[in-house]
Amino acid sequence: MSNFRSGVVAIVGRPNVGKSTLVNALVGQKIAIVSDKPQTTRRDLRAIWTTDAVQVVFTDTPGFHKPRTLLGARLNDRVGDAVAGVDVVLHVVDAAAGIGRGDTFVYERQVVSAGSPRICVVNKVDAVRGRDEVRQLALAQEIGDYDEIVPVSARDGKGIGLLRELVVERMPAGPALYPLAESTDQPLDVRLAELVREQALSVTHQEVPHSIAVVVEEIEREGELTKVHATVVVERDSQKGIVIGKGGRTLGRIGARAREHMELMLGTKVYLDLRVKVVKEWQRDPKALERLGF
Repeated sequence: MSNFRSGVVAIVGRPNVGKSTLVNALVGQKIAIVSDKPQTTRRDLRAIWTTDAVQVVFTDTPGFHKPRTLLGARLNDRVGDAVAGVDVVLHVVDAAAGIGRGDTFVYERQVVSAGSPRICVVNKVDAVRGRDEVRQLALAQEIGDYDEIVPVSARDGKGIGLLRELVVERMPAGPALYPLAESTDQPLDVRLAELVREQALSVTHQEVPHSIAVVVEEIEREGELTKVHATVVVERDSQKGIVIGKGGRTLGRIGARAREHMELMLGTKVYLDLRVKVVKEWQRDPKALERLGF
């Protein structure tokens, strides 16, 4: 282990540029939940990639944005905390949606202030072709002073190997930061709660996804069966009705999909008990945010 290297990489960007998909691609397994809804990531999750020679801790962060709620402000604070003292910052931009002022905002507020080597990751190049890809790479170069600009598709794996190599080159010598077998620092209850929230995001629309939080209340292990008791939190009675659905069908869909992912993660059969609770305007209530882990 005398030649071992290790370090921390912060992954930042505006909402919905594909940061979580990129994290999963870089570590080669699903650690972060993924959806097409902005602000899916609410926690600075750490995904750990370890080989015989290096350990890289990738920190997935919430999308940096102009906040409209107390929750939004706290998510932005988490981005600032995540970039402090890291070895590399990956600034992810979206080639498909187009690179613009929001990306410059993130660069000026978070990337430059980190003072670390910085790589611009131009994601979703699978959705653009030819001259448009070249144009997006040129726009990325105009944002600021990067050590590297790398086109990738986190979805299909294009450019991921090269990006890993560039990150590894910048890792300092040092021992592993986490036990070699660990893939994330997330507690089990949080990982299970996020699996439920991922499925709730996939079946709800309009303002409802932003108002959903999930808390795992209890985990019971009985031989080859794991019982998970969880609460889906929303802000209004109307949202509760949408999440439950007619005859409980929507909540049943959420539970069935989440249970499949839980069984893959845990390696056991899962009994998932899901309930829905209204906490009025929890995104703006400091005490509610504390209870929900924000």
